[in-house]
Amino acid sequence: MATDFSPEILDQLLAGGSLKPEDLAGEDGLFRRLKKALLERALGAELTHHLGYEKGDPAGRGSGNSRNGTSSKALLTDDGEIEIEVPRDRAGTLEPVIVAKGQTRFDGFDEKIISLYGRGMTVREIQGHLAELYGTEVSPDLISKVTDAILDEVREWQSRPLEAIYPVVFFDALRVKIRDEGMVKNKAVYVVLGITASGEKDVLGLWIEQTEGAKFWLKVMNDLRNRGVADILIAVVDGLKGFPEAINSVFPKAMVQTCIVHLIRNSLSFVSWKDRKAILPSIKAIYHAENADAALLRLEDFEAEWGKRYPAIGAAWRRAWEHVIPFFAFAPEIRKMIYTTNAVEALNRSLRKIIKTRGSFPNDEAAMKLLYLAIRNAGIHWRRPVAWTAAMGQFAIQFGERFAGSAD
Repeated sequence: MATDFSPEILDQLLAGGSLKPEDLAGEDGLFRRLKKALLERALGAELTHHLGYEKGDPAGRGSGNSRNGTSSKALLTDDGEIEIEVPRDRAGTLEPVIVAKGQTRFDGFDEKIISLYGRGMTVREIQGHLAELYGTEVSPDLISKVTDAILDEVREWQSRPLEAIYPVVFFDALRVKIRDEGMVKNKAVYVVLGITASGEKDVLGLWIEQTEGAKFWLKVMNDLRNRGVADILIAVVDGLKGFPEAINSVFPKAMVQTCIVHLIRNSLSFVSWKDRKAILPSIKAIYHAENADAALLRLEDFEAEWGKRYPAIGAAWRRAWEHVIPFFAFAPEIRKMIYTTNAVEALNRSLRKIIKTRGSFPNDEAAMKLLYLAIRNAGIHWRRPVAWTAAMGQFAIQFGERFAGSAD
């Protein structure tokens, strides 16, 4: 459909001399009046098409149906509330398309509510924002109804088919306050972020649970498999007890890598503030080593220097050692892409930014739909990892046909 207007039409619309902003976008401005006129004209055209004859055409006599005046309808639009006249037919068989029967919102109004909700605004805040911006009173029930419609989209997204193979998958969790059985509980939201063979990032799903444990992660692994995931090359985890076993029970060939960022954070939790700056280079020396053997020597050096003061740090690294060293099989730039977990950290920052605007959520579904919207908003900013082309070559050597099949 053409979108250009002739200069003559524009001159007619703007007739009357210089215009102020409110003359265009005000409560009784040109934009609102034009939208009202266009809607009513379109509805009239729908009725003409339905009846099969123009208004006043003698051909309509004896047709069995005719025009029967109009009825008023208040329609919420992105310009605020507009009162329109909806034409009726005597037989009551017209089913308008442009503004359907029972429809009270139009032209992106629902999308505005969902956009505001997805940026962390509460129902009451959205209500106040719409009243201030558009002069429109919208009930909290309506806002909740509009945002609840997202749940169908969430369910579809959560059960969608996935890629057969993911070279790298990050498993992480963040804490959210959710009301449950009359109490506010600190629940974990588990986020699974995969990188496809082409280097694209994709959140594979969200799962809400009160406690972390191997049984729960086994449920997540089976869910991924049931949705089509046949193989994971590298699974990056945060060191939960029983987690590697849960992954390998479903994906037995997966290389399980402890998230170095989490391990460093846990290590520093034992360290006093005055020692952190001094101790950090010794910790970095472990995972910056040339290979796994050198890393073990650096760990021994660390224990010799700091072990008496902070024995728990060396013990934690040794307990996780089997899953600390797999990334040494790759070149330094590939290691960094794996252990820094920049992708999942960036995602979690987006989610925490949204979460912190809420004291708590009324239920799991409210938390799920807001986090889903935050992910949907964040996704457009994600980029392919800089080192991915080099990573593909190394994955092909390291994993052979397992990666070659995913890259075809």
